[in-house]
Amino acid sequence: MAITTINQENFDDQVTRSSAPVLLDFWAAWCGPCSMLSPVVEELAEEHPEISFGKVNVDEAPELAQRYQISAIPTLLLFRDGEPVDVSVGVKSKAELEAFLK
Repeated sequence: MAITTINQENFDDQVTRSSAPVLLDFWAAWCGPCSMLSPVVEELAEEHPEISFGKVNVDEAPELAQRYQISAIPTLLLFRDGEPVDVSVGVKSKAELEAFLK
């Protein structure tokens, strides 16, 4: 499944109104660890079509980073029924992220 770019304009439609769980990857182009995590998130998106995946560039959508108090990147935020239910900060292995999604 494709990963959607999330910004202030599409956040409600893609995240808070989503009937599926949503995993948001908060990242920035200048962030080395974000580049390391990105391929793992892409693999998970392909393997978990039941979950919607989105990426939030903190430089382009600072209001979303501020709303969810993102103080370090990469940060993964898992939403269920439009509400954040879990957070993962830093680079994690695929196995760790598989467990995080459950």
